Amino acid sequence: MSKVIAAISTPISPAGLGVIRVSGDGAVELAAQVFSPVNQARALTALAGYQAAYGHVADAEGVIDECVATVFRAPHSYTGEDVVEFSCHGGVYLLQRTLRALFAVGAAPAAAGEFTRRAFLNGKMDLTRAEAVMDLIGAEGRLAAKTALATREGAVFQALQPVKEQLIDWQAQIAAFVDYPDDDIPELDPLVLENGLENAVATLSRLLESYDAGRILRAGVDTVIVGSPNVGKSTLMNCLAGCDRSIVTDVAGTTRDVVEESVRVGELTLRLSDTAGIRDTEDQVEAIGVERSRKRLESAALILAVFDSSRELSSDDKALIDSLPKDTTIAILNKQDLSAKVNKEYIIDKFQHTVCMEAANGSGKDELIEAITRVTGLHRLDEAEPVLASERQRDCVVRAREALQEAVEAVRAGLSQDAVAVSVDGALAALLELTGERATEAVVNGIFARFCVGK
Repeated sequence: MSKVIAAISTPISPAGLGVIRVSGDGAVELAAQVFSPVNQARALTALAGYQAAYGHVADAEGVIDECVATVFRAPHSYTGEDVVEFSCHGGVYLLQRTLRALFAVGAAPAAAGEFTRRAFLNGKMDLTRAEAVMDLIGAEGRLAAKTALATREGAVFQALQPVKEQLIDWQAQIAAFVDYPDDDIPELDPLVLENGLENAVATLSRLLESYDAGRILRAGVDTVIVGSPNVGKSTLMNCLAGCDRSIVTDVAGTTRDVVEESVRVGELTLRLSDTAGIRDTEDQVEAIGVERSRKRLESAALILAVFDSSRELSSDDKALIDSLPKDTTIAILNKQDLSAKVNKEYIIDKFQHTVCMEAANGSGKDELIEAITRVTGLHRLDEAEPVLASERQRDCVVRAREALQEAVEAVRAGLSQDAVAVSVDGALAALLELTGERATEAVVNGIFARFCVGK
């Protein structure tokens, strides 16, 4: 039997509505001790699953609030247990007092992620679906929400299921051949086995290809704006932020430290840093800012290199161009409203992505967003396709693919099939750890530790 747990499942702040969730064996009977229906025929204990009653919650001191209580009967609930959800007014005091009333009659405080953990333990979802719950809650854009929802609905699990079933089938056939040599059991055809292993490797490789873009979609990307003084870096920062975040003047060296802001650009969050203009300077304060800019460049995942199209490239500009990575840098030719003097072909030849802009009025912003989408790999993401949701999932798939690649090499080398089975077993173990079918308690604890209380 599972103990009854309770927690507030909505944010602890004033709102129109607040929800308290109660789950466990005897949850309905316990919740009935604090709830009185207006219609006595609608007692909670008399309700079937997916039914609700209107009434009041109360404690020893009297009525707390009016609310609607909804009953979910096991196993047809989120946790797979009996569940009652109280929908009350969203005042913090009212919710906390109602929760204390539940504790007073025997409910225990729910730990972080305990409702979803119980759903996993009761077979309502695998670990990939469970991890997607927090990604869905934390999604900040349409694509992030869609990919999280696809995983929550089992996209990763379903993509891996044919691979797991094939590995189990091979294990069984190899074991039968090795363990019962006198029973005339046929050996697996090496060519068929090799082709099947290669197909499994290809499936895992496709899944891994989406990881980096998915991670960037969820967590955002560290982005640095660089360039010589007065090329329009701060103007670009303000353009992307949608407000005057950086000071803009005609005086070179105005920005002397790194200015940071998180901004939404299309489907992506940029953790944006506007840096001091990179140049040789004898101004001690400005020199410190330039040095900080150079250090920030070293850790940036995306670089927006700004150049003034109305003036020729300086030696500082060319030195900066030569120092930047070509695949993660977008060159921005700013001030397109002025007469062009910059050597545009020189810059295009140096970088994979070049955008023409007038940051002061936002002209060219859509083209910049498109370039960012391509550099980060988001253009390859299909919202309906499976996307790995965590470093843990990626590690499991990497280990499974490595084991399958070892199995392929073993087949090609003509090794015995029981030797191949060792690698197949390693791959299967990694995939079962991914889905939670063979995960350690430490792994499960680590996953649910990042959940909020009430979910």
